[in-house]
Amino acid sequence: MADPENTIIMETTKGRVVIELRPDLAPGHVERIKTLARQGFYDNVPFHRVIDGFMAQTGDPTGTGTGGSDLPDLKAEFNAEPHVRGTCSMARTNFPHSANSQFFICFDDARFLDKQYTVWGKVTEGMENVDKIKRGEPVRDPDRIVSIKVAADAA
Repeated sequence: MADPENTIIMETTKGRVVIELRPDLAPGHVERIKTLARQGFYDNVPFHRVIDGFMAQTGDPTGTGTGGSDLPDLKAEFNAEPHVRGTCSMARTNFPHSANSQFFICFDDARFLDKQYTVWGKVTEGMENVDKIKRGEPVRDPDRIVSIKVAADAA
C-alpha cells in the first residue's frame, strides 16, 4: 500500500475493501473520513441504499439516508475525478455544502455525477466484495460496515 495514512481498510459483512484516499482532490473530506473512522463512527453502519449497476451508499447510523455525524457539514470539494467503477464519493442533499458522513462506492461508471459530488477515494482491493452487497432502496436486512480503520493505525 502506497501511503498507510491515506489508506482505509473497510471490513464489511461481505469481506474486506481497501480504499486509497485522495487528499490531493478533497483534503477536507479525506480528513473527515479519517476522523470518523478513528472515532469508530462507521462501525456496524448499514449499506442503506444499494442500486444495481450504480452504487452502494452507507455512512448513516440511522440507516434511513437522513442521518449523519455530529460534526458540521463539509464545504464541497468538487473535482474533475471521474465517477467510475470503484470511485468513492460523498453523498449530499440538494445543497452542495451538505456532505457529512454518508458516502457511496460506484459499481459502474456514473459520469453524470462528475463535478457535482466530491470524489475522495478509490477502491484498490476488494471491489468483488462491494459487488456482493445486498441491493435495495431501502435494503431489507442490509449488509454492514463491520469497521473502518486507517491503515496506519491498524499496523
